[in-house]
Amino acid sequence: MKYLLIDFGSTNTKLTAVDLDKKRLIGTAKALTTVDEDINIGYKNALNNLYLQYGEMKFEKIIACSSAAGGLKMAAIGLVEELTVEAAKRACFGAGGKVELVFSHFITSKDVEKIKDKKIDIVLLAGGIDGGNRESVIYNARKLGEGNVRCPIIYAGNKACQDEIREIFAKYKLHGFICDNIMPRLNVLNINPARDIIRNVFMKNIVYAKGIKKLEENIDEIILPTPQAVLQAAELLAKGYLDEEGLGELIILDIGGATTDIYSISSGRPKRADVILKGLEEPYAKRTVEGDLGVRYSAEGIKLNITREEQEYYKQKGIDIDKEVAYRVKHVDMIPRTRHDQEVDELFGEICADVAFSRHDGKIEAVYTPLGQMYYQYGKDLTDVKTIIGTGGVVINDERPQEILKSLCYNPKKPLELRPKNPKYMLDKKYILSAMGLLSIYEPSIALRIMKDNITYVGEDNEIKK
Repeated sequence: MKYLLIDFGSTNTKLTAVDLDKKRLIGTAKALTTVDEDINIGYKNALNNLYLQYGEMKFEKIIACSSAAGGLKMAAIGLVEELTVEAAKRACFGAGGKVELVFSHFITSKDVEKIKDKKIDIVLLAGGIDGGNRESVIYNARKLGEGNVRCPIIYAGNKACQDEIREIFAKYKLHGFICDNIMPRLNVLNINPARDIIRNVFMKNIVYAKGIKKLEENIDEIILPTPQAVLQAAELLAKGYLDEEGLGELIILDIGGATTDIYSISSGRPKRADVILKGLEEPYAKRTVEGDLGVRYSAEGIKLNITREEQEYYKQKGIDIDKEVAYRVKHVDMIPRTRHDQEVDELFGEICADVAFSRHDGKIEAVYTPLGQMYYQYGKDLTDVKTIIGTGGVVINDERPQEILKSLCYNPKKPLELRPKNPKYMLDKKYILSAMGLLSIYEPSIALRIMKDNITYVGEDNEIKK
């Protein structure tokens, strides 16, 4: 039996063919995504490339994930920015969404117009613990109705308000869904019900709204946003399955042209007796995405995240940040041809990785108590994570990928950040993580075996090893 697994990306359509009987990877291929004209064109081009390399074959099942046409664009609405708003963002990220807009407390008519202007795919409306604040979520739901918001709205707030929210959805004919509260108790997360509804809405509504309906004659189904597929693959690779061991706690760095995604599969609990965990509960499988950090479309964000002194330093070393950023934003399909181009991409990758990880990892803060100095930990402690996996073109095509991956590690200039101290480095050179996330829904043991066979180690000399 053979399966074809497809990732419709914003730039490339990537195919992965697997042989289930032999539990192995047959091969991979890609072609430019053509969602603006007819997404079938890019798919057929990629399929032809696959056949040219490995011969024609028949597939028993063809399944796909997608981040084409901008991916899954979401707006998160909550009550308190540090609590329910943050909880809503984590639910969006965990479901493979990209949070384009964030609102707290009472939204305004101008906020509603932003949701419509940005062409948001899904609004996640949260707020209040169960039995807590009612006024804000009811007001915000009514405001969305009065503003005639047509995209799906998922209510995941105070359980005590569900009846009123249901009436508002009906009154304004909103495309509404209701699920359990994402934060039923203070600092306690329950994001899985919201994540499941986001996935179902994505499958039934969003995929077709982006013109991907044209594919239904050629493939069986599109079942996940691409980032959620990667998150599922990462969790499987870390935990293992039945008697097949996983790699243990790990981090995945995915640097793209438009975003930088970080995935951490780790409990992140405090490692020392003098550290007290504070703030919102962290999920074991966590994803963050930075829409202002990328090496092509979002390269402007690189310039905004380094100092003027750093820009001058790089200029003295022959890299004009302003010039290189402007060129990459204008030529998003650029492929490095010279050593200088590779050095610039490597530098941009290091900056994206470093800044994105600072937003993902945990921090400690010293406090003084009657028992002496203690520390508060906010977020995940990732110091003991032993494996970092790199993916994305700028990482896997670099001659020195370890230099980019090292940007996630302990940095004496950032002593309060809980970064890995002594990890091993690996590469997903064949872009199979999203495909294995898809396969894991049907055949988790085979997906795990293929990942362990094909994700390679990077040695100290940047040599790729089995």
